[in-house]
Amino acid sequence: MKSWFDKPLVTGAVSPSGKGLARMMARYVDPDEPGLVLEIGPGTGPVTEALLERGVAPERLVLVEFNPEFVTLLRKRFPGVTVVQGDAYAARQTLAGVLEQPLTATVCSLPLLTKPIRQRVALLEDCFHMSRPGAPFIQFTYGVVPPIPREAIGETTAAGSPRVWLNLPPARVWIYRRPA
Repeated sequence: MKSWFDKPLVTGAVSPSGKGLARMMARYVDPDEPGLVLEIGPGTGPVTEALLERGVAPERLVLVEFNPEFVTLLRKRFPGVTVVQGDAYAARQTLAGVLEQPLTATVCSLPLLTKPIRQRVALLEDCFHMSRPGAPFIQFTYGVVPPIPREAIGETTAAGSPRVWLNLPPARVWIYRRPA
């Protein structure tokens, strides 16, 4: 919680995502689909844990975290997972030389609503550029509207999950896909 109070526009939540929200995000990742799974803004790792529990192999997970304290924690908590310290809003540059195959999914816990729409769309575009056709970009929000508005994404589809009421505060997961 200290990180959120120190930098509320950088840290996505007051407290880590609840298990229900983490599981809801992981639900949209197919653990049998070949390729890497990118998690951006993993924080202390609740979604990472849910992805591993879902059956995603540790060597397929690539995490991008900005906070150096969280990077150290994630490397200790999740051996075998690739953890990169860097700026997810410059994902292609941050991951240059790290990704040897297309992404099969991107799971994002960044506080997108604190950023201008063009920056949110640029992040989505970067992640789709690094992904196989049809790969999902999975994002949660506490808001009632999609964090990347439908009118800003062209032919990309956006579908919302049921609200996760047991998360504090309640949240919803949005799944974006670019048609193959």
